[in-house]
Amino acid sequence: MFFRFVRLLLILVLTAAMPTLVLAQAGIPLLDETAEPAAPAPQPTQQAVPQQAAPNGTAQPAQPPVQAAPPTAQATPAQTASSDELVAEQQKALKALVAKTDNFAKQIDDNQEDDGALVDIRTQLEELSRQALGTATVFRPRLTEINARLEQLGPPPAQGQPTEPDIVATERKALTTEKAEINAVIAGAQTLSVRIASTGDKISTLRSELFRKTLTKRYALNDLLSSKLAVDANTEFSNLSGAVSSWFSFVLKFKYQAALAATLMALAAALVLHIVVRRIFGRIFEPDPTVEDPTYLSRLSAAFWSTLLPTLGLGVFLSLAYFFFDYYGVLRGDIGIFLRSIMGVILIVFCVHRLTNAALSPGMPKWRLIPVESGPARWLVLLSTAMAVVLGANGFLSVVNEQMGSPLSLTVGRSFVATVIVGLILIMMGLVRPFRAKSGEWRPWPAWLRFLAYALGTIIIVAALLGYIGLAIFLAGQVVITSTLLITAYIGFLSARAIGAEGGFAETSVGRWIAGRTSLEEGTLDQLGLATSIALNLLIVVVFLPMLLLMWGFQFADIQAWTYRIAMGVTVGSVTISLFGILTGVLVFILGYFLTRWFQSWLDDSVMARGKVDTGVRNSIRLVVGYAGFALAAVVGISSAGINLSNLALIAGGLSLGLGFGLQNVVSNFVSGLILLAERPFKVGDWIVAGDVSGTVKKISVRATEIETFQRQSVILPNSNLINSAVGNWTHRNKLGRVEINVGVAYGSDVRHVHEVLTEIARGHPLVLKNPEPFVQFANFGLNALEFQVRIFLADITNGGSVQNDIRFAIMDAFEKEGIEIPSAPRQQMPHMNKEPWPSDDDKTEALHAEEKAAKEEAERNQPKGRRKPRRPDPG
Repeated sequence: MFFRFVRLLLILVLTAAMPTLVLAQAGIPLLDETAEPAAPAPQPTQQAVPQQAAPNGTAQPAQPPVQAAPPTAQATPAQTASSDELVAEQQKALKALVAKTDNFAKQIDDNQEDDGALVDIRTQLEELSRQALGTATVFRPRLTEINARLEQLGPPPAQGQPTEPDIVATERKALTTEKAEINAVIAGAQTLSVRIASTGDKISTLRSELFRKTLTKRYALNDLLSSKLAVDANTEFSNLSGAVSSWFSFVLKFKYQAALAATLMALAAALVLHIVVRRIFGRIFEPDPTVEDPTYLSRLSAAFWSTLLPTLGLGVFLSLAYFFFDYYGVLRGDIGIFLRSIMGVILIVFCVHRLTNAALSPGMPKWRLIPVESGPARWLVLLSTAMAVVLGANGFLSVVNEQMGSPLSLTVGRSFVATVIVGLILIMMGLVRPFRAKSGEWRPWPAWLRFLAYALGTIIIVAALLGYIGLAIFLAGQVVITSTLLITAYIGFLSARAIGAEGGFAETSVGRWIAGRTSLEEGTLDQLGLATSIALNLLIVVVFLPMLLLMWGFQFADIQAWTYRIAMGVTVGSVTISLFGILTGVLVFILGYFLTRWFQSWLDDSVMARGKVDTGVRNSIRLVVGYAGFALAAVVGISSAGINLSNLALIAGGLSLGLGFGLQNVVSNFVSGLILLAERPFKVGDWIVAGDVSGTVKKISVRATEIETFQRQSVILPNSNLINSAVGNWTHRNKLGRVEINVGVAYGSDVRHVHEVLTEIARGHPLVLKNPEPFVQFANFGLNALEFQVRIFLADITNGGSVQNDIRFAIMDAFEKEGIEIPSAPRQQMPHMNKEPWPSDDDKTEALHAEEKAAKEEAERNQPKGRRKPRRPDPG
């Protein structure tokens, strides 16, 4: 009764709602009876179908017919107002960007001689370009809506066709106008982006010209020998000492506690960093003086890491010290610049000193990379450090001259002295004789290296004497700093290559430490060494390439802009390659892969194992989850990399041809594997028979199935063979099965007694089921025996071999006890053949053979030689 009432109620509701549903389906707007009189709802309007003249003169509907727009898709006044506000807002933002661009153009004209200012302007212009292009992306959703709506409305009626309703024409006109306004804003943004790009090219041209002028500008050296230079230097030193003294007095009076706190915090950070570095890396990468014969890889690693890690540690400490002093307001503007400059000098000198000590190792000859003697090694370390000190002092004094507004003569004199000293040091390094022959004579450097040092030193000195101070100081700086960076990077690359070689990682301290604490195999250690080698190469490139670029005149903002472009995307034709996107996609895929593996393990161990799920079912579910998770991780990774999956349609279309020809077997096996996993005609652990193969299923994949025979042979069968051919499964739904044992008795035996004996033996075995009960069949009257067959049922068919063996032993014992004979077929008797014995005396046998051979040759010599063989008759 209740269900009838509910059914009647539903019929009434549907009947009442049917007109409303029909009107809504036809696109006719519904009247709102509760609407305010001031805002009446639009009256229903039946859309007329445009007609077009057919060839025979009759009117036919146009293709496609213009339908009335649904009310929900029409542009409401609120949407129109919102769009107008968005256009006005973006136009205002675009005007602001244009004004900023004009301002930067004026700044370029005012800072044509300032490379740092030009770099900053270009960085800000690139940010403006990104903002301008972002203006275009703001309108993308609205343009998509407008284009979709215009497509719904269809094209306007052609001339001679019936006019469309006013509401449709008004909406089309409004959408077209709005689209034109949006396109105007987008065009303005693109024009601004092009202008910014041309301005950036102008900045690059100005910087190149400025760099060329700096290197080729010639200064007069007349004031270097005058007393005015000494007076200017004394004044400069007095100003510097006065500035430092005044700042120091200010700190003692007003910032003493802040300065003390900053110093203590910097020292604490340095101490913690030192302890951590020594704790983690000290025992691994420091040279061990107790090692008698360190390998080349150990020497390379020690040289590289003993240079890189302390330098990075000192750099972190100096950066923290400057940060704390600046954070607590201890530094003044000029003092901060001086402190930052002198910290850079300390870092460069420390790095050069560490590198030369690591490569030449004056105190530990066994760890020396370059086979020089200890005395020359000390001289080379001293000269290299002195060169770095001279260039560092020159760099610091250049900052002081810039801040103090020093005269040009003082700047030229300072750079002249520094470059001449560097040139002389290079020549002295070339004159060093670092090798000793066996006879005791000292030998110089190889000719190419010696003359290169001479040439560089001479060029620097000559350039300084001719007045090209900029060129001389540039060459001197590159000789010291660039050489240091390149040598360190080269040692790092050699270390990485040696670690990545076969067996190289196992010889390192880290490799021995890992091998001693884990059970990794040699192959795994080699793979770990290869990964470490790749990581070291990437680390060297990331660390040293920016340093080299900075030394060759590039600014940090240049490197930052290039990094941003590479990370965000480089456009090649219509394809945008984004390193950041690729790395993101790879990381997302790796994360998805490991999450899939974790979910597989959790599902298998925590859910299905506790639920006592069958092993085959667990394997099928685990495989399906694994493939689904792998596919999902791949799709999400590709999407995260910024690759549009719709673009893969072309690749899929190309692959379809290969799938139809060359890959049809692969696809057939793949589909067959999915069918096997879904239907489960057999599962892992089942005993199956497929053709000539009989064994246990070990693994089912989407391409092939692995079967292990009873001889422990693994047979890989394609899945299509298992689908298209008959497969026997002994353990499909359960392991219950029947086995047979054939036995024959002699004619004349009491067959009923034999039947009773066999039945009793079959029933007596503990593994034989009582239901269904065993059965003994009198099978046949054989040629030589009366044949019986014992049929028994087992709960586990895999125990059939052992049960058959036990029953056969029991039959033999029972037949022997009961006097029942098991006949055998008669065998044919072969006569015994007496063979001559093998001679025991080899010497006697050889003598008889020689006598027989001699007698035969004598008989051939005694034959008459005059007789001729009779001629055969002529066949003609």
